[in-house]
Amino acid sequence: MNVDPEPAVLLDGVGKVYGTGPSAVTALHEVSHGFPRGSFTAVMGPSGSGKTTLLQCAAGLIRPTAGSVRVGGADLTTLTEAELSRLRGRRIGFVFQAFNLLPALTARENIELPLRLTGTRARPGWVEELVRRTGIADQVNRRPHELSGGQQQRVAICRALVAQPEVVFADEPTGNLDTRSGQEVLTQLRLVVDVLGQTVIMVTHDPAVASRADRVLILSDGRLTDVIDAPTTARISTALTHRAG
Repeated sequence: MNVDPEPAVLLDGVGKVYGTGPSAVTALHEVSHGFPRGSFTAVMGPSGSGKTTLLQCAAGLIRPTAGSVRVGGADLTTLTEAELSRLRGRRIGFVFQAFNLLPALTARENIELPLRLTGTRARPGWVEELVRRTGIADQVNRRPHELSGGQQQRVAICRALVAQPEVVFADEPTGNLDTRSGQEVLTQLRLVVDVLGQTVIMVTHDPAVASRADRVLILSDGRLTDVIDAPTTARISTALTHRAG
């Protein structure tokens, strides 16, 4: 694993409060963590632990109430909405549980959509390399309804990578897939890190899925409570059970 000393994403004292007054809910409490370049990190925790809020703050989808978020050296908390939108389009990729492919477009057109939206071009041969590495080269002219769930998610991974972002955020990317398709998608995410050198940050509820990452963060009540390096399913399950108890 090729890891750069400067984190791809740096959270420094990040807090997030929803609402005001007596009804206010604190979703994150002063979370600080650096996500190394070229690494695969899973974020776990029980429902309501703050893992989705952490992902959304780190990706610039919502603004934290306190602290700072840096992606590739840029402080997201100081950017305007227009600047945030441009940064997300060029430097951040997303993979969602529901795939979020446009049904009227072919797989290739879905993959190339971020480039069209930002008015940029992929380097020569990049799209072909992506579809070849993810095993969908013979599916690129099909529309989403003609593809299996696993194939659709691999299209979504290619779409997330087409602009060569600094970091890819994945929100429960195997949640809508059967076990075999889920394992295939995880293999592709590992390839994204190990071969293409990307940084992946993934939210999941499944210890077996998280064990494919290099590191697992455990959240509880909005606080970062554990960091597990070289995770195994057993170590993750033990940590989650301990926190639940």
